[in-house]
Amino acid sequence: MAFKDTLKKWFGQAKEVAEDVKEKAEPMVDKAVEKAKEVAEKAEPMVDRAVEKAKEVAEEVKEKAEPMVDKAVEKVKDLTGEASEAAETAKETVAETAESAKEAVGEAAEKAADVADEAKDAAEGSTE
Repeated sequence: MAFKDTLKKWFGQAKEVAEDVKEKAEPMVDKAVEKAKEVAEKAEPMVDRAVEKAKEVAEEVKEKAEPMVDKAVEKVKDLTGEASEAAETAKETVAETAESAKEAVGEAAEKAADVADEAKDAAEGSTE
């Protein structure tokens, strides 16, 4: 039983110490909360001014950047238009080249047929 009494004594003392610490700390915590509220109240106007200044700066940046963005958009449009024109020209050139090649192949086929007919006629004439 002595052991049990010793434990009760220790835990009883710990409880008393904790209550004493709580009582002594409570006013300090209350003071800290009050001080934090005061600081927050004093800082609020500064925060509001900082937010307003940030909005002004953002508006200025937007106004200054807008012409540059417009120029960039126009340049991209110009380059896109030039690329489209170049692609159209290339398409036309390829079509013309293909047509010329088709005609050349047709002419070559006709000449080959003529040469084949002449060779056939020559071969028939030499056998007769």
